[in-house]
Amino acid sequence: MDWGAFIHYGLERWLHILAGVMWIGLLYYFNFVQVAALKAAQADSTAAGITKHVAPRALLFFRWAALVTWLAGATILSNHFLDAFLFQQKVYVPIGVGAWLGTIMLFNVWVLIWPNQKKILGIVQATDDEKNRARRSAFLASRANTALSLPMLFFMIASGGVFRTTFFGM
Repeated sequence: MDWGAFIHYGLERWLHILAGVMWIGLLYYFNFVQVAALKAAQADSTAAGITKHVAPRALLFFRWAALVTWLAGATILSNHFLDAFLFQQKVYVPIGVGAWLGTIMLFNVWVLIWPNQKKILGIVQATDDEKNRARRSAFLASRANTALSLPMLFFMIASGGVFRTTFFGM
């Protein structure tokens, strides 16, 4: 057994999994807790606490956990990164599927959800019409990520044994 490879791979894998847990946990928090809480808070005019204090901080951890998860996964793949993304051999298909799902979700976080949330939360100036469009876009991207999260987690975790055995001989 190559202990250096095991330690290196193990640390990267744990970082990948822990960041992924934070990312998906916050995704579920937003979709299953905060959306309903904001509706109730807006009804009794107490939403400011959530939109000014909770949401920006949660979104900070959400987007950076997404990036760390993706970067740690790419580091685990290292010189097999393109092989996985391009499904070069049958062994790369499961991890490649997980990598593609994670990439789509990362894109949604940084390109669709975060810019729209900045408008919704008043971090950047936006008209009421722009905020309404931003709410819809952020909602759809967030729900898409929720739908993709279980398959992505399956491939992220299930591919580890195949990848470790194939490339590290463990």
